[in-house]
Amino acid sequence: MIYTTLTKKAIKLCFEMHKDQIDKTGVSYVFHPFFLATQMTDEYTTICALLHDVVEDCEVSFNYLEQQGFPLEVIEALKLLTHNKDMDYFEYIKAICENPIAVKVKVADLKHNSDLSRLDNIDEAALLRKEKYDKALKLIAITLGKEFNSL
Repeated sequence: MIYTTLTKKAIKLCFEMHKDQIDKTGVSYVFHPFFLATQMTDEYTTICALLHDVVEDCEVSFNYLEQQGFPLEVIEALKLLTHNKDMDYFEYIKAICENPIAVKVKVADLKHNSDLSRLDNIDEAALLRKEKYDKALKLIAITLGKEFNSL
């Protein structure tokens, strides 16, 4: 993980917002964004990985993030990563592809969320989620003109 003044601020905010949440695997949710952040290679993608769910799942606004000093490039990527439930899921995925920060984080997010080894019980809902996320990864690959396995 990259440690800058802004990434440390994002780490603290991520932990504070997610510390009481539990994910589908039964562990603290905060491990998910931290795991994604360890895969990023620059400051802005690291921050976005840490904060990718704080607006969607917590009481945090884009305005607040801007007031905290997060750069416009980060805010714009986070806006794309925050799924508006009125938007078709695959249109949301296509929109993310227009932003290199957002797409890098989303690929890591989809891969981590598709990892069935994280689950104690693989039920029909888990298999359907994996199928949906695999379809999203294929759409990203096609949109970016890349091989699926190179994502």
